[in-house]
Amino acid sequence: MPGGERGHAAGGSAGADSVAAADPALAGAAKALSLGQSRPSVASGRIGAPQRGVVALSLRPAADIQADRPDDAVLLGTLDGVGYWAVPADEAMTGEAVPPPNSWGLWPGVRSTSGEEWHDLRAVGGLLDDTAAGLFTTAVALRGWHDRAKFCACCGAAVRRIAAGWASECTGCGREEYPRTDPAVICLVHDGVGVNGERVLLARQPVWPPERYSVLAGFVEAGESLEACVEREIAEEVGVAVRGIRYLGSQPWPFPRSVMIAFAAEADPDAPLCLADGEIEEARWVPREEVLAALEAGGEIPGLRLPGATSIAGQMLAGWALA
Repeated sequence: MPGGERGHAAGGSAGADSVAAADPALAGAAKALSLGQSRPSVASGRIGAPQRGVVALSLRPAADIQADRPDDAVLLGTLDGVGYWAVPADEAMTGEAVPPPNSWGLWPGVRSTSGEEWHDLRAVGGLLDDTAAGLFTTAVALRGWHDRAKFCACCGAAVRRIAAGWASECTGCGREEYPRTDPAVICLVHDGVGVNGERVLLARQPVWPPERYSVLAGFVEAGESLEACVEREIAEEVGVAVRGIRYLGSQPWPFPRSVMIAFAAEADPDAPLCLADGEIEEARWVPREEVLAALEAGGEIPGLRLPGATSIAGQMLAGWALA
């Protein structure tokens, strides 16, 4: 969490009760973020109503939600002597409606008793400040891990949460497990003209909305370097060789537990595109002017819908087009 102490550092291998007892800030000045579940891999949080394009994460004194800390509360970190927790929300706990299971979207009709709204992290992440975005992202990532790792990988027995939610312990064999993150590369491939190219290679998957295109991405395989993954993924998905690979940045993407590691690379625009592995429905070289036009129009024009500004893919394309 930006500016704060991570929960597993504060808790060590002790249980959540020990963490709260050892640090008065966590017990006496705690704030909580309520999380609702929309569908697997996607969580929502309560957000203050947008004003002039600015939204704020809704945090409440922990005691206002429930007198005793729930067993499934997760410590997100501490900041300025205040402990921040994430708790799964239900109407019995909060006294208000929460997004129903298996729903999707922004739930504009689901409001809290204080007039706040429930929103998906992917919809509002780019509008939050660094601290709020870090809290929300960490909460979604940890909740997703706990939802998918309820049993021991060694013996199959149920696990229980320890270290304030930053680890789990098998109730059978005692084996400890920690949150996992799956690394994935994402690469902006351009034509190499000038410094940053004049055309970018974009592709779309069959399951995406019509006319939605993005840069290419894929998961890192066992024993593979990040650069080798870039080369392999581009070759597998569109059949072209890349060169001049350089690192751009990274972004946590807890849907369900990835970190996106961004690169740029060059490729020959005259090389034939071969959609070999079945993941890509269409790929094409897009001129800078077309990307700029889509950005200026709010992210889409006829024939081209860009990734949202919250994603690193959207940031990569905007940075390239405006360079």
